[in-house]
Amino acid sequence: MSIDIPFKILNGGARMPGIGLGTFGSDKYDGTAVANAVQYAIGSGWRLIDCASVYGNEAQVGPVLEEAIESGVPREELFVVSKVWNDMHGKGDVLLSCAQSLKDLRLDYLDLFLVHWPFPNFHPKGAAPDYHNTDAKPYIHEAYMETWRQMERLQQAGYVKNIGTSNMTVPKLQLLLRDCTIKPAVNEMELHPSFQQQELFDFCLEQGIQPVGYCPIGSPARPERDRTPEDVVDMALPAVVHIAEAHGLHPAQVCLKWAAQRGQVPIPFSVKPEQIAANLQAILSEPFSEAEMKEIASAESNCRLIKGQVFLWDGAKDWTDLWDMGGSIPG
Repeated sequence: MSIDIPFKILNGGARMPGIGLGTFGSDKYDGTAVANAVQYAIGSGWRLIDCASVYGNEAQVGPVLEEAIESGVPREELFVVSKVWNDMHGKGDVLLSCAQSLKDLRLDYLDLFLVHWPFPNFHPKGAAPDYHNTDAKPYIHEAYMETWRQMERLQQAGYVKNIGTSNMTVPKLQLLLRDCTIKPAVNEMELHPSFQQQELFDFCLEQGIQPVGYCPIGSPARPERDRTPEDVVDMALPAVVHIAEAHGLHPAQVCLKWAAQRGQVPIPFSVKPEQIAANLQAILSEPFSEAEMKEIASAESNCRLIKGQVFLWDGAKDWTDLWDMGGSIPG
């Protein structure tokens, strides 16, 4: 099925679909369930699939992508993303990570390859909130640039069409833009009505970096380690509920429509066919009014849901150190 999905033009000229299916379901769903969701999504017209090596399901998603292409979906219509995990930042490791993802996904190239986190800090699957890796390190710009140079080589060699960042901050991106040869095409970041990251969002747009938003409906199924009593439920926000009722939409659809209309590319995850279909339909319906967009913008409460505390290093105060909330960083 072919649907005219809105798209974004990346700084290298590539067309990126305006909504994508996330595949981070490894905490709750096995690879077969995720692969089935990808199969249904592609059959329903979705063309952007957001993967990552750490999700542990690329080997199951790969045959679905291969079958779709063999069944007539042009490869150039698909936009497949993967990410290098934190334990593969070393010399030559980024190249190996990309090669493994290409093998698992059964592709000759990736449309976008991201550095998943800017720290080479590893945690085991299902880590508790107080997990601490004694080898964890803070952001070291020289080390990150060694990783980024490998990303650049992958793009120059044609194994990936675009490279980008994830979970970055303005200070980190400023250092990267100062020193890179190929600038990032996107920055994948947490974005939803109660956490809009306006400063980072605006900075990315000013620099020609496309924001991609994870947790676009507030991630109700996020890992337990990231849940705190202060967290806001985006789909229960008065502004979201009010606009959903006015348009006959589900609150999740309001979150996604707001995201796409604002200018980011949302990547919701679901394994339920009815939700996958509704999520795509959300961005294809009539746009919200300027007043409605402002009403949702007013729901901002600086509620970060994915704290990342499992990446903390010795000497870190708390999870806020991960996000440079004190300002600039050494570089």
